[in-house]
Amino acid sequence: MASRQGPLCGLAARGLWLLGLILLMDVSARPANHSSIRERTANREENEIVPPDHLNGVKLEMDGHLNKDFHQEVFLGKDMDGFDEDAEPRRSRRKLMVIFSKVDVNTDQRISAKEMQRWIMEKTAEHFQEAVRENKLHFRAVDPDGHVSWDEYKVKFLASKGHNEKEVADAIRNHEELKVDEETQEVLENLKDRWYQADNPPADLLLTEDEFLSFLHPEHSRGMLKFMVKEIVRDLDQDGDKQLSLPEFISLPVGTVENQQGQDIDDNWVKDRKKEFEELIDSNHDGIVTMEELENYMDPMNEYNALNEAKQMIAIADENQNHHLEPEEILKYSEFFTGSKLMDYARNVHEEF
Repeated sequence: MASRQGPLCGLAARGLWLLGLILLMDVSARPANHSSIRERTANREENEIVPPDHLNGVKLEMDGHLNKDFHQEVFLGKDMDGFDEDAEPRRSRRKLMVIFSKVDVNTDQRISAKEMQRWIMEKTAEHFQEAVRENKLHFRAVDPDGHVSWDEYKVKFLASKGHNEKEVADAIRNHEELKVDEETQEVLENLKDRWYQADNPPADLLLTEDEFLSFLHPEHSRGMLKFMVKEIVRDLDQDGDKQLSLPEFISLPVGTVENQQGQDIDDNWVKDRKKEFEELIDSNHDGIVTMEELENYMDPMNEYNALNEAKQMIAIADENQNHHLEPEEILKYSEFFTGSKLMDYARNVHEEF
């Protein structure tokens, strides 16, 4: 036992010295751009009462695309903005190491899969708490009397699209036909379907605050999660069997390929979806994803999925193949975890030895 403790103590001391050196280093590199996250935030602020296409901590977007920020969302939780492009590098390193110490519950300077799983579940819960807080504000913005009718919501929705709120309200009150473009009408019909699904018995088309939360954030309601999965399968299912094959999952159009760069983007997109389908979504590996498999995959509070994600996240940076994540590794691969590229810092320190 003593012979094992000696090297371990030496490694721990080396790790602590390394950490201190990293935090004191003055390197001028800038973190990666987070414009996509900021754009999403801005869009949500513009249309607060519109269900977001992007749901924090959920693997798929509402349109069936992979959530590219998923790993950052479940690692950072409500601290997503702490690593934006304007953050001071030394402060970013310090924040990352503070997070490391919080995940490392047993303080052995290594993050295990179980520790990362617990952290992922905790950060996912933070996203839910933020959704509840925002929902309270949005609900009251539509109607403060405790219930929101479909007509009240429709007035606010169309006003957010540039229509005159009073004119819309008068037209609805007088049962007059609303003049909206075809795209807006289609969106309204889809929203009404979701409204019906969120309206728990007795169905009265009046949503309570909790029902309104299910309407805006279906990922946190079991019934609405099923509805969301059905919508995604409906959009991707080409043969009408209500399940997804690999070709169906990877055939969602990305856009017109005009040059080699565009082709590379499309190829990477297909590669990412194929890997996600085969390794994570298709749990029994039979080449078919059922609605149940997709629902389990998209459930943000699925502990089994959280453990799989934890193992995957550790594997990305586990250079010494010990199935744990260490300070130097998380700094080197920090862009995966935080969006901030701190790899050079870790490399410079490594070269000191």
